[in-house]
Amino acid sequence: MTTDTPRPTPVSRFPVADPADLPADLAERYADVQERSGFLPNVFAALAWRPAEARAFFALHDALMDKDTPGLSTGDRELIVVVTSAANDCAYCVVAHGAIARIRTRDPHLADLVAVDWRKAPLDPRRRAVLDVAVRLATDPAAVTAEDLDRLRAHGLTEDDVWDVGAITSFFALSNRLAHFAAIPPNPEFHLLGRLPR
Repeated sequence: MTTDTPRPTPVSRFPVADPADLPADLAERYADVQERSGFLPNVFAALAWRPAEARAFFALHDALMDKDTPGLSTGDRELIVVVTSAANDCAYCVVAHGAIARIRTRDPHLADLVAVDWRKAPLDPRRRAVLDVAVRLATDPAAVTAEDLDRLRAHGLTEDDVWDVGAITSFFALSNRLAHFAAIPPNPEFHLLGRLPR
């Protein structure tokens, strides 16, 4: 009797570069990510075959996501990704950024609640306004009004923060669609990150 062992899910529908063939700057970045997290997120592997685009993708990601401002923390930024990726049915980004949101908000539950139904999640008025505008931009962009932006300003967001709400939503719309197009699966390691206290 033979048993079929499940084959690993491919990282992408497109070619996946051999790590040994990566340009030096990407190889260094990928090695650093793998060392810090203990694994290489599948999006890195999926983008590596087009190095110029991988560099640009990660540069814009870092510029938008790796900063804390009084109006928009790194945790808030991750919640924008989770809620808009859920609206775009992107499992990769919901799972991966849900893990990062758990870590950056120091809340093991909030990312899951936001992914399922942000309207019922325990959010303060500022976060609720941010996610409301982000979801509107993700799902019905022509419906976003100047009043929506004024509402964000009224909650203490600076002009840079307001722009970042739109830029994060827009950048991850690109990411969501690439993840769908290439069928990038979330790494299993993401499911456990940030769920238990260290």
